[in-house]
Amino acid sequence: MSGGMLLLVTALLPVAAAGGVLLLRKSPNVREASTLIFGALTFWHVLGLLHRVQEGERPRLDMLEVVPGVQLAFELEPLGMVFALVASFLWPVTSLYAIGYMRGHHEENQTRFFFFFAIAIAGALGVAFSANLFTLFVFYEFLTFCTVPLVTHHQTEEAKKSGRVYLGILLTTSVGLQLVAIIWTWVLAGTVDFRTGGILAGTASTGVLSAILVLYVYGVGKAAVMPFHRWLPAAMVAPTPVSALLHAVAVVKAGVFTVLKIAVYVFGIDLLATLTTTSWLAWAAGATIILASLVAFKKDNLKARLAYSTISQLSYIVLGALLANELGIIGGGMHIAMHAFGKITLFFAAGAIMVAAHEKKISRMHGLGRTMPITFGAFFVGSLSIIGLPPAGGAWSKWFLAMGTLEAEQYGLLAVLMLSTLLGLYYLLEVPVKAFFFAPPEDAHRSEGIHEAPTPSLIAICITAAATLGLFIWPEVWRELMTMVVGGAG
Repeated sequence: MSGGMLLLVTALLPVAAAGGVLLLRKSPNVREASTLIFGALTFWHVLGLLHRVQEGERPRLDMLEVVPGVQLAFELEPLGMVFALVASFLWPVTSLYAIGYMRGHHEENQTRFFFFFAIAIAGALGVAFSANLFTLFVFYEFLTFCTVPLVTHHQTEEAKKSGRVYLGILLTTSVGLQLVAIIWTWVLAGTVDFRTGGILAGTASTGVLSAILVLYVYGVGKAAVMPFHRWLPAAMVAPTPVSALLHAVAVVKAGVFTVLKIAVYVFGIDLLATLTTTSWLAWAAGATIILASLVAFKKDNLKARLAYSTISQLSYIVLGALLANELGIIGGGMHIAMHAFGKITLFFAAGAIMVAAHEKKISRMHGLGRTMPITFGAFFVGSLSIIGLPPAGGAWSKWFLAMGTLEAEQYGLLAVLMLSTLLGLYYLLEVPVKAFFFAPPEDAHRSEGIHEAPTPSLIAICITAAATLGLFIWPEVWRELMTMVVGGAG
């Protein structure tokens, strides 16, 4: 099979899975089995693409010429490979978790949930495979719309209000800012294709190019740089598997992936380093890192705390792009994977605690580690990765980011990373410490029957926790891919 056809088949597998969910809606066991099979097939096909990319191939498929010189097209390069690997591996794992969660929590409309979940993965792969800004924008918007039914899954007034905030902020930023930047880029460069070294160098003054950079950074609302971050905590009204999808598998990763892709293949590292706005945008990302960490520090609701932690962690990747050097880009790209596995473990654990113990508030989780040791042990592992400590994968990406700040002589931004780590030590490790070492509250009145989450969910938690540790021992694939990205990205 040609590389282009393999791209198309891989992108269509989640669509086929969604069709299978509808056809098998009256047989839940078969419906879920079908989702898992299609998820495994998708990951298998992505692995096939990985080998081609590692060998220097750039699979491409031109599908439709929209206007002269602008095509709807797929082309896979190493950065897209990073995103595709994350999304395709975590889709079946999250589906396995969702089976236990949705049944254990007696959620309604499970067919609709699994249908839109599969469609969202198709959108994420479309973003990963995009050959140009136009294709990326199409799938970026597609991903926004197909995740709205997941955010509003419960159909309560609170869910509908959150859905409006989610849709409003993401559409306002993408249409009002990002689309303007894409059109401006096309006018200046005469193309919207992603090219090694960028396409904007020499096309306009540094002032104009700086303005375009601002439009891109804030126009990619899914990256959640403050003040365009409120959609993310609003989306926490959704079921926990949706939160995992939003925070680790698809939506936010589509945002930070887009920022990295634009930095490397639209501006180019060399041009980016000369722009006046690059430095202060890096500081905007740094401010988001600290402010979101401080908000997380104060949240007692576990999912809300994790939501603001995600906002902080996303700006690590934006910061990596805006350091405009190879180490920063490598660190940012690796953090897409490292954060994904660590954060999805944390959300899986949060959902398990809610299903098994019916607890959402951290102040009420004292002593739960004695009845749910696997869940809180996995939470501890995920926390280490988000904080950036060995033996979890996040230690590697944060190391490269720290080295990037030193190479850029941005010592203040290094201090930001260090302060964020200290804050994370408290607001994340507080949870397992209270669960394992504190006595339950006197008014807890907990049932003696509290135990671990349903088996499918528990298996998924163990897989992602083990993968988080494995990423520390075997980070080579991610480092190799990102080294290929920066090899000719100047």
